[in-house]
Amino acid sequence: MKSTLSILSKSLRNLNPNQTLISSSQNFLTTQKLHAQFLKTGVLVEESVTLLKLYCQSSQFQFAHQLFDEIPNWDLVSATSLIGSFTRCNRHRDAISLFSRLPFFSIRPNQFTFGTILRSAISLSNLNLSKQLHSLTIKMGLHSNVFVGSSLVDIYAKLGNIEEAKLAFDDTDEPNVVSYTALVSGYLKKEQFVDALRLFRQMPEKNVVSWNAFVSGCSQIGRNEESVNIFVEMCREGIRPTPMTFPCVLTAASNIASLGLGRSFHALAVKSLAKLDVFVSNALVSLYSKCGSLEDTVSVFERIRERNVVSWNSVICGFAQNGKGEKALEFYEKMRVMGVKPNSVTLLGLLFGCNHAGLVDEGYKYFNLAKEEDPNILRAEHYACMVDLLSRSGRFDESERFLKELPFDPGVGFWKAMLGGCQIRSKKDLASTVASHILALDPKDISSYVLVSNVFSSVEDWGSVSNIRREMKEKGMKRIPGCSWIEIKSKVVVFFNGDRRHPKTDEIHTMLDSCLSYSSLEAYGFGVFKDS
Repeated sequence: MKSTLSILSKSLRNLNPNQTLISSSQNFLTTQKLHAQFLKTGVLVEESVTLLKLYCQSSQFQFAHQLFDEIPNWDLVSATSLIGSFTRCNRHRDAISLFSRLPFFSIRPNQFTFGTILRSAISLSNLNLSKQLHSLTIKMGLHSNVFVGSSLVDIYAKLGNIEEAKLAFDDTDEPNVVSYTALVSGYLKKEQFVDALRLFRQMPEKNVVSWNAFVSGCSQIGRNEESVNIFVEMCREGIRPTPMTFPCVLTAASNIASLGLGRSFHALAVKSLAKLDVFVSNALVSLYSKCGSLEDTVSVFERIRERNVVSWNSVICGFAQNGKGEKALEFYEKMRVMGVKPNSVTLLGLLFGCNHAGLVDEGYKYFNLAKEEDPNILRAEHYACMVDLLSRSGRFDESERFLKELPFDPGVGFWKAMLGGCQIRSKKDLASTVASHILALDPKDISSYVLVSNVFSSVEDWGSVSNIRREMKEKGMKRIPGCSWIEIKSKVVVFFNGDRRHPKTDEIHTMLDSCLSYSSLEAYGFGVFKDS
């Protein structure tokens, strides 16, 4: 009997933690039967860790706690294993609770115990707990261990405490690639790009995780060009991109609207990966949408086998952003037919599409439908989009009534939405009233002054325009200039108004003068460059 149980328990110990025997309930029943047999045969103490793991896998954590309390002689390996089981099952508070009880069992944690429990502290985003654990590692002389030190750097970096992360890194003996990667990610999260790049260059060795961390970190803080450049450097170094690399670099390429680069990265993804998973495919849909290549958007979308709500949102928002409101509505209806539940992003993209296509009644319809079916998805942005939709279409009475009926106090964004409609419809008097609301809420809002100035410009009220600009000058307000960019041979070139910093400025202006001269001659009937 004991030999049979020994074989069974040995096979259970080798069970993949991510697998269940048949189902969670049957797994639980099997574990209880095994528990009873262990009690009968007197081998419970030896097999307690196996039972605890099985109880955790079947989500029966109260039985795991009870069994832990019943077994008197725990050792360090068993306790660390149990804490790891709770951590893997996302029972982080239980893991912390068990860790705090180790002194009562006269168990001294080692570097592996701390490495495990620090992961729970990260998941709980508990900075005070992290500092307490850090202090405990110092008292026990484990803070310099590379395994513990890397975990400490990681937790401080993820919680945004970059100074503590740097101190933990400096205290670590012979920091490895994990330590460096964690600190680089922390610098990027705090938008300290120069420090991150310096440390990245100093790394004694880099793996694909390090490169991925830098590519994704740059993309997340808006350093899109740097993200693309690092990715290209990564490929030149012979590092093979993973499925986690491509969503980040594709997002960076889409943010700079670089269609050429995006297509190159798409081809590389097809070449490098066995198949494009839903995350890479969603990033491609978003890329082609932002670059205005809607045929490619639909082509990639139709190839996604297991579409999720992000897939549908990407294609709906893509059509909306490119002024194809009717197509956005069409895909929204398909989404509902397929049984995919819309979320707040879906509704926002839909309203945005209705807004730019002038589909006021349709926008009202879907807003009210969401209000009836799932009011929890409604956010302030949806109400603001409705105000913008009504204002742009000239239905200012309805827009004002909508503002008065809001379930919360309208902020600056709502009044700015109406002000934008005033600019389109040249409503000078209403624009002044709306502007007074905005400036009462935020006297330093530069964009409101600019919008009001544009409204007066549209009705050629130059005196009012002059007064507004003089007021802005007296208050020291300076408008942030907009920019344009063009992609030439997979390289993005950025231009500002009156910008002469480009290395080929003279050639550009010469060509521009030539084009303008040609247009002027055409206007007067001279057919230059035409056959006689």
